Amino acid sequence: MQTKFITALVIGLLLIGSSSARGPWRASESNTRGWQLMSPEERIEHQAKIRSFTKLEDCRSYQVSHHQLMEERAQQRGLAMAGGGHDICDHLKTEKPKP
Repeated sequence: MQTKFITALVIGLLLIGSSSARGPWRASESNTRGWQLMSPEERIEHQAKIRSFTKLEDCRSYQVSHHQLMEERAQQRGLAMAGGGHDICDHLKTEKPKP
């Protein structure tokens, strides 16, 4: 009985995880530069801010300032920041017309 419950719970969690991947962008440790340097409140604000952008230029401006802030925090703590990763403004790029 308990094994069935645990199995159902695991399956449910996997389904929730896969469906949320198709939903709105979610900030996480794997896609947010400086995640470990942010408070839980800052993480929520960051995610809401990214979701609110409608213009690529505004998103880029925020992205640059966020990265600078995270770099400063990392230097203060003697940490190295990982580069690269997901482009948080990618969803705002206009599609290029197909020839």
